[in-house]
Amino acid sequence: MTDEPWFVYLLECRTRRVYTGVTPDLVNRMTLHRSGRGAAFTRINPPERVLGAKLFVNRSEAQKIEARIKRLPAAQKRFLAAEWSKQHPVDERAQEALTLG
Repeated sequence: MTDEPWFVYLLECRTRRVYTGVTPDLVNRMTLHRSGRGAAFTRINPPERVLGAKLFVNRSEAQKIEARIKRLPAAQKRFLAAEWSKQHPVDERAQEALTLG
């Protein structure tokens, strides 16, 4: 098994809640969220936009960061996403995969 880079991403949901997840393929994962097959949370709280995403060296590192972020309040998650977006703008294809149907 190869160690491939994984994204940690944050989504703004219709309910104003912030979802945190990990994936090696951001565009495909957004397509799954849009279709209702991404996660139970996003089936109940449909995502509307990608707030931010950052690439980490492997799945293990991404999951460690994801676990820390999930414990943060929504305001801190939004701040973190804004900081990430300054350094790593969200790929337009990922945003389109989430919002286009």
